Amino acid sequence: MTPLRKRMIEDLQLLNRSPKTIKCYVGHVMRFARHFGCSPERLGPEEARQYQLHLLERKVGWSSFNQSVCALRFLYGTTLGRVDFIPRLTYGRRPKKLPVVLDRQEVLELLSCVCCRNHRMILTTMYATGMRIGEAVELGVRDIDSRRMTILVARGKGNKQRLVPMSPVLLEELRTWWQEHRNPRWLFPGAKPDRPLNVASPQRACKFAVGCAGLNKAATPHSLRHTFATELLEAGVDLLTIQKILGHACIKTTMLYTHVRRDHLQRAGRVLDLLPLRELLGELAESERTSAGRRRKSAK
Repeated sequence: MTPLRKRMIEDLQLLNRSPKTIKCYVGHVMRFARHFGCSPERLGPEEARQYQLHLLERKVGWSSFNQSVCALRFLYGTTLGRVDFIPRLTYGRRPKKLPVVLDRQEVLELLSCVCCRNHRMILTTMYATGMRIGEAVELGVRDIDSRRMTILVARGKGNKQRLVPMSPVLLEELRTWWQEHRNPRWLFPGAKPDRPLNVASPQRACKFAVGCAGLNKAATPHSLRHTFATELLEAGVDLLTIQKILGHACIKTTMLYTHVRRDHLQRAGRVLDLLPLRELLGELAESERTSAGRRRKSAK
């Protein structure tokens, strides 16, 4: 480990950044340095600009693009103290897309096409609790509180903890699942019993199940989280409560689901039925016929 990388890691640790964030930031800085074949200490704003153009040429996602900006801003602004460097590192504007939401029949079809019980239980837990996939795979046995009917998300995004409600049906399923493997620590153990399952496995299983079920939506494991949030909103749960359950830092993120509420969209469709569209179209057709008749007379 180079002295610069060690110092950057220590700076991140001093700010209590999560191990995942540290790994992500260090990885982006490593790729930046590898691209130019030298230490970031010897690189400047122009090289950073070239690297950003390189990322665009590779067509990386905007999330990954902006993560690299965060990593480089931290490196130069905090670790190297080159504050003048930061304004030259600009974020990319992410396209605003509505979340993919499944109806209950689509969720059933998707889950029924997941052959591995381990993967199916993880995806079911995500659908029933709104957890992120990284949070679900790292659930510990002790995180389940059957008395209070809650689940502790101990390793949430941003190294934050939160409680999510748990239904009796999910509790029963989780108990049955745990009795099959009886791992003393992890609810979803990986190939090595002392480690949780890697997120890549259920992600691949979900992708295969989407194709197998013939869904015409670009559904991912995260779509189950979106579906959970939308169903809570449609059931009348207030936005602030949903924000706390999902672990959103900003209420604006939660408000995104108001745009995909099916009951609102259907209600809007019923309101459109009240518009005098038939009468209006009839009048337009009559006006068009009258105008056509006048044109024929003037032509004669």
